[in-house]
Amino acid sequence: MVQVHDLVMRLRSAAGVVTILDGVTLDVPQGQFVAVTGPSGSGKSTLLGLVAGLDRPTTGSIRINGVELSLLDEDALARLRLAKIGYVFQSFHLIPTLTALENVAVPLELAGAADAVARAGALLDEVGLKARVGHYPAELSGGEQQRVALARAVANGPQLLLADEPTGNLDSATGAQIVDLLVGLHRRHGVTLVLVTHDPALAAFADRIVELRDGRVVGDRAAA
Repeated sequence: MVQVHDLVMRLRSAAGVVTILDGVTLDVPQGQFVAVTGPSGSGKSTLLGLVAGLDRPTTGSIRINGVELSLLDEDALARLRLAKIGYVFQSFHLIPTLTALENVAVPLELAGAADAVARAGALLDEVGLKARVGHYPAELSGGEQQRVALARAVANGPQLLLADEPTGNLDSATGAQIVDLLVGLHRRHGVTLVLVTHDPALAAFADRIVELRDGRVVGDRAAA
């Protein structure tokens, strides 16, 4: 499903060139749940953003279902993300002027779904927010906002779900609820899940744990 080969990401700074990722190679088969762990600054979020096509690597190859991302222009990348990739951000990234229902309906409408509103409502019901469909993000708790973000991420039935520290801004009890939802969505929808986290308890839910340090893969093992 995901094939990353010899990925390098370098950025220029006032101090010179900084290497964020240094020769990362990683294959994730269809349906697997992979947790990417490592300390802050190890390159976890950068790797996830590159796999999503949100940025371009300095060198290396990324394939999603056999499609080489470097060969796609921005419009083609946007179409690929809309059709095949769901992304959950740590800070939710909901549209503040839209209700929960409208936020989830956006990707469905962009994809041309005639029943976008009905499907958005069903997804919000699935994540336990049936009573909150008409509320705006500012009227929702952090956990509720992340539930909306999860529903939006799976709205178009993506084959790949990427989650960047999805519990990072939540208390432990609310974070545990989001983990349960993520794992449930992964299982029910058969989606490949790649999750970035610094939390060992969250990583333990995965099929496999990949550890990054200083931009390199230093560990790759089955979860206990």
